[in-house]
Amino acid sequence: MPARYCQDSPDAILSCALEDMVLFYHRPSGQTHMVISPVPEILATLDDGVALTAGEVLGQLARHYDLGPAEEALPLVEMHLTELASLGLVRIA
Repeated sequence: MPARYCQDSPDAILSCALEDMVLFYHRPSGQTHMVISPVPEILATLDDGVALTAGEVLGQLARHYDLGPAEEALPLVEMHLTELASLGLVRIA
């Protein structure tokens, strides 16, 4: 069964866009993370509290962005979700 990812709470992360970069301040850890696209977009798909698989995140993103072939984009989305989970910005549900 594929892993499902979600945010702990919508107020756990504060964001600030600076040109092409976004700063995420993670309140629980007190850490600030600098990210670029597609990380903010991936995190935005998880902001409603519903746990999604990497494939479901990709499906949400594909509605708004041209991501190329799914077989190439899915491993990248999975990699970003794994990194976000290791930073504590999302959790595996």
